[in-house]
Amino acid sequence: MGTQRMVTIVIAAILVVLIGLGAWLYTPDRPRAALEAKYLASPSDYVTVAGLKLHVRDTGLHVRDARPSSDPRAAPTVILIHGLGASLHTWEPWAQSLAAQSYRVIRFDLPGHGLTGADPTGRYTDERGIEVLTALMDTLGVDRATLIGNSIGGRLAWRYAAAHPNRVDKLVLISPDGFASPGYEYGKAADVPSIMTMMTVVLPKSMLRDNIAIAYADPSRLSAATLDRYFDLMLAPGVRSAMLARMEQTILVQPEPLLAAITAPTLLLWGEKDAMIPIANAADYLKAMPNATLARLPALGHVPHEEAPESALAPVLAFLGK
Repeated sequence: MGTQRMVTIVIAAILVVLIGLGAWLYTPDRPRAALEAKYLASPSDYVTVAGLKLHVRDTGLHVRDARPSSDPRAAPTVILIHGLGASLHTWEPWAQSLAAQSYRVIRFDLPGHGLTGADPTGRYTDERGIEVLTALMDTLGVDRATLIGNSIGGRLAWRYAAAHPNRVDKLVLISPDGFASPGYEYGKAADVPSIMTMMTVVLPKSMLRDNIAIAYADPSRLSAATLDRYFDLMLAPGVRSAMLARMEQTILVQPEPLLAAITAPTLLLWGEKDAMIPIANAADYLKAMPNATLARLPALGHVPHEEAPESALAPVLAFLGK
């Protein structure tokens, strides 16, 4: 057999292996109907705001159930904002507890996440997030609320408080994003590695589990049901491409001037074992925010509301009750 013939056979064999491997790893989107059957509590949970159909849960004490509107304690509202790759379901234990404490609890899938899916505008900037949150509050008749945000949801919460101080009662920032870190500079779009585009067609559950487990101080607390939920909803039509677009469109602004302008009392809630945004970053927020205090969570990571919801919520309830 000639050398050229041998090379041709080897290349063909490699291509067969690669095609087979690609077919084995290929991870297509899940049908929306199947995801809705599993994760949509009611068709009325879709709320059209700012040109998109937002997946929203609105539970607990409502204005119609509360004391007269002249009473400033009537129907206190809490809005929960999740982080990258998550969904409104990440807040389930907290939402139930807060509702039981007579709060109105609103949570939603950010554009590009969960059942909300891709934003028709293609915009995933903080400015678009502020626009969507304002429209949601207007649509639901919420004049003022306490914002609770985790990670990028924390960044959206404090940027909203800086932009609309008259609409924010209090802030709870759980390991918030916003200060520069490797790969993210102020005033410059992030450099997203091109290999990340592979996630739109290849997303093994084992790889996703490794990425989510980093957010836990104790990875054994990541349940199979929670992993299934992350995996399912990341496979919602258009979500993976939207998540990439969000990363590519993220442009951090110098945070100190905005943080210093926030007047709302603020609680920083941080897991001491956070491997994604270390608790050392809390010092930057405390320096910039005159009305902020820090609650440290020993032995917890980046998503304490998932990892140990009851103990993580305790300092939040104390803060909200002041």
